[in-house]
Amino acid sequence: MATGKDTIFERYLAPVLELLVDQKAVMRAYESIDWQAATDRLRCSTLTYPEYYESQNFHGIQGGYLNREAALSYDPILQYALPPNEALVRQEVVQAVKGHPRRILDLACGTGSTTLLLKQAFPDAEVIGLDLSVPMLVIAESKAKKAGVPLTLVHGNAERTLFPDASFDLVTASLLFHETPPSITRAILTECHRLLTVGGEIVILDGNQKTLNQVGWLTEIFEEPYIKSYAAGNLDAWLGRAGFGAVTSRDLWWIHQVSYGVKPLSAQNPDAATVRNRRDARMMEDNTEGMQPAFGTITVGYGTQSRFV
Repeated sequence: MATGKDTIFERYLAPVLELLVDQKAVMRAYESIDWQAATDRLRCSTLTYPEYYESQNFHGIQGGYLNREAALSYDPILQYALPPNEALVRQEVVQAVKGHPRRILDLACGTGSTTLLLKQAFPDAEVIGLDLSVPMLVIAESKAKKAGVPLTLVHGNAERTLFPDASFDLVTASLLFHETPPSITRAILTECHRLLTVGGEIVILDGNQKTLNQVGWLTEIFEEPYIKSYAAGNLDAWLGRAGFGAVTSRDLWWIHQVSYGVKPLSAQNPDAATVRNRRDARMMEDNTEGMQPAFGTITVGYGTQSRFV
């Protein structure tokens, strides 16, 4: 695997992006955050990072998403790295939702860009963003406070979220699976199926697997340790094996794709009405102990924070 200055990104694209990114604005953003206080609020002290996550560089940054540099540079760079327009591309996740979810989990939420769009689109829903990276969650918290949008942010592992079965009506994941090994991808999709109510939806935004597989140089641009295995795979098939039905994927601007699936009525869940009734009862118990994970979370809304344990 190429590392550091050996990657096309580090040798050619990074210097160009540095010219495009307002470095002074990035520094101002860094200085506006009390990193120690935010880290203490958000970090789950009992969480163990997966080996694949803490041992790899992502995008040529030493330490990957565990490095503050990655969190600070993520939004400024992604506006150029997610053509034709980052907000437009992310909005497709919202557009793909067919129901009216009341509880939403945004996996690998990063700096909260898609999470914020989901909350704005479904203002009455409880929206939770989960990520392994505390620095990314720190940025997400800052963005949510500035936007005046209430979010719950969780430092956790998408493979084992610790939320109860059938906790959510919608699970989303943006730009996640091209950064996970195949075995982890399967584990996350199985976890998504467990977390959803019957009839619950999953929406995935990621790189276009057909394009990435046919145009090999695209997989060489950024330092992505697992993008080749992602490109060689098929999200529709992975979703089907995880138990999802009504699975579809559609191309988006040639280099992206949006995948969709529904948790169907199964032999293990024969009474859909009972499931819905139980879900409705849970939704009436907002922020009760039983609906919260066993680890610390932080709720961000309109300049106030409250901690659940």
